[in-house]
Amino acid sequence: MANKAEVKDLLEAGVHFGHLTRKWNPNMAPYIYMERNGIHVINLYKTVAKLEEAKEALKKIASSGRKILFVATKKQAKDIVADKVSNVNMPYITERWPGGMLTNFVTIRKAVKKMTAIDRMKKDGTFNTLSKKERLQVDRLRAKLEKNLGSIADMTRLPGAIFIVDTMREHIAVKEAQKLNIPIFAMVDTNSDPRPIDFVIPANDDAGKSIEAILTEVTSAVAEGLADRKNEKSSKEAEEAPVAEATPEVAEKPEVAEKAAPAEPVVEEVAAPVEAAKEEVVEEVAAEPVVEEAPEVVAEETPAPAAEVTVEDLTKVEGIGPKAAEALNAKGINTFAELAKADPENIKTILTEASSRMAHLDPTSWPKQAQMAADGNWDELKAWQDSVKGGVE
Repeated sequence: MANKAEVKDLLEAGVHFGHLTRKWNPNMAPYIYMERNGIHVINLYKTVAKLEEAKEALKKIASSGRKILFVATKKQAKDIVADKVSNVNMPYITERWPGGMLTNFVTIRKAVKKMTAIDRMKKDGTFNTLSKKERLQVDRLRAKLEKNLGSIADMTRLPGAIFIVDTMREHIAVKEAQKLNIPIFAMVDTNSDPRPIDFVIPANDDAGKSIEAILTEVTSAVAEGLADRKNEKSSKEAEEAPVAEATPEVAEKPEVAEKAAPAEPVVEEVAAPVEAAKEEVVEEVAAEPVVEEAPEVVAEETPAPAAEVTVEDLTKVEGIGPKAAEALNAKGINTFAELAKADPENIKTILTEASSRMAHLDPTSWPKQAQMAADGNWDELKAWQDSVKGGVE
């Protein structure tokens, strides 16, 4: 895990400065330390705690292979987000939020494909056959699409999470993510409502230094998650490679098997001494009944491996975030097969009991998605999730 954020560093970056007291949102009261000169001061110790919680969840999402969409359209955050997020190869929106970006993702993907089609026209020479006016129009369309959607060109499915700077300004993004049960991470100032946010990071969302300090911590956690995923893949390939190489060698050299097997005459020569040794062992066992305690020790040690429980990454099911996955694991639902057999109403009860903030989740389609995952039909699952707008039928 990356180094824990220090209160001193956040203090120097001005993360503690809130809004005027007359503009505050009462729901932010738990995160406010004091009021000074008509301005609320954010409790940085709570900011650090919440930031670490968010970093751990983002690292887990990144290591699972899901994308995290960063949203910041305010002037002082645009360049910072574009610079930090592009380093970890994640999608981001720094221009106007296109309405229906998440809830109407299929249409957004069509716009991205249109941009790709224009690039293809320029490569194959079709673009040059157009008139001067048509070429100008196509170039303008391409520039507009690149400006608004260029950073999400590689996002072929809905993101696994969304990170927002200033929830007041990006309220449409918050509502769309809520509707599709996408986990929301956000920098929340004293004038914003933290209730719709799954992972609240109380911080000053207006100052450039404050935004840069928080994003540096967040992107470092994402980078760690991607590195863990890469290491896991390479270790799996390393484990599988020797097995694949050893098998043909044995097949090509059958004489190895012949050398490994003892010849028959050797068995006959050794048979007599072995029989004599067996008789001696039997006599010793009969004379010493204390040996009967041995099976008890074996019986105690044998069940230990059976206690291991397989836990699969349930966040690959659209709509299940890190917190929901933890709640299901706590109730014994650890694999896709177990989730596929679960009743949606029971799942709803488990989520509600775990946290009232997960009461809005709709698990109706989760068993269906889990069954596809359990059967290994990942392409079918991805196509289904995209066609029904992120698992919401």
